Amino acid sequence: MAWKYFEKNYNPETGLVNSVDGFPSTTVWDQSSYLLGMISAYKIGIIDEPLFDLRMSSALRTLAKLPLFFEKLPNKVYDTRSLKMTTYGNELAATGIGWSALDIARMTVPLNILLYDFPKHAVAAGNVLTNWDFGSMVEKGVLMGARLHSETGLPEKIQEGRLGYEEYGARAIALLGLDAMTAAKYDDYIKFKTIEGQQIAADSRSFSLFDAPNYVVSEPYILMAIEFGLDREAKELAHRIYKAQENKFKSSGILTAVSEDNIDQSPYFLYNTVFANGVPWNAVAEDGVQYPELKTLSTKAAFGWHAIYNTEYTTRLMRAVQKTQTNDRGWFSGIYEKDGRLNSVATANTNGIILEIMNYKVNGPLISARFKKGI
Repeated sequence: MAWKYFEKNYNPETGLVNSVDGFPSTTVWDQSSYLLGMISAYKIGIIDEPLFDLRMSSALRTLAKLPLFFEKLPNKVYDTRSLKMTTYGNELAATGIGWSALDIARMTVPLNILLYDFPKHAVAAGNVLTNWDFGSMVEKGVLMGARLHSETGLPEKIQEGRLGYEEYGARAIALLGLDAMTAAKYDDYIKFKTIEGQQIAADSRSFSLFDAPNYVVSEPYILMAIEFGLDREAKELAHRIYKAQENKFKSSGILTAVSEDNIDQSPYFLYNTVFANGVPWNAVAEDGVQYPELKTLSTKAAFGWHAIYNTEYTTRLMRAVQKTQTNDRGWFSGIYEKDGRLNSVATANTNGIILEIMNYKVNGPLISARFKKGI
């Protein structure tokens, strides 16, 4: 069912897919979800080898020739038809608007898999790696994004990533042999908040001082589990985050599986969190504005927690999100807590991650399974 999204939102002239159903715009993160979803779909027999080879070859050719932000790294957003650099509203941005270190780090995961497991596509994957200046996004072990300075209009670098995502990005970029050891540490900006009886790890860098939300969500821990396997620290932190959500259901009766998601109304993208910007169970936009009335149960978070823990509660989550299936767009992003209405937006990220999760259940983590046979 999830592959239906990529059938409907494929642009054959470029080989890229739309990030959101029917909207011809994409990010590197969402193309990573597409490539990982495609690899997973092939591994579990949803698509055959000729289709896999055709689509993968096309996507890699395009990724290798993308116009880059100041000739360094991919812009944050592109038009999927023309490959022109754009804003998030898909308006032309001649020089680009910056790069996302986390988005680019995620792309190293499918490229690494192709280098190891798919000799037919290894050269093309290598061309992408060669054309992008990955060294520009790592300084002193820290992941660095880029943006245009508000006054000069020139590019400036800024530290990118908060607890969970920062460690996921560091683990991904380390596949290239780059030093992201500072970003990989869990304890340098950690603080603990008691939420639903669980000591939840949150990032101590406040939104007011650092101008970036410090959200605690499910997705980075789920991605670490299904792509790499959870390391010792992540395993403990992830379980606490999961248990807080289960306990919230026990105390309130509200089915809870939170992550960031596109939504089908303004502001169109929200972080539904265990904790963000000082508030438990906060639903917050990138600019810090809170939207408590738009909290959702995330389809991909329900799938992820069920694959990892398979408990009575995750089974209940999975039953609830069955109604987010569509006939031709894959899975919708989720269900609104307030009234049970569908969050009727379909995305590459949700459907790509669901395909990854399906593969994880059959074969184990995408990256590390090849090294763990028989263990």
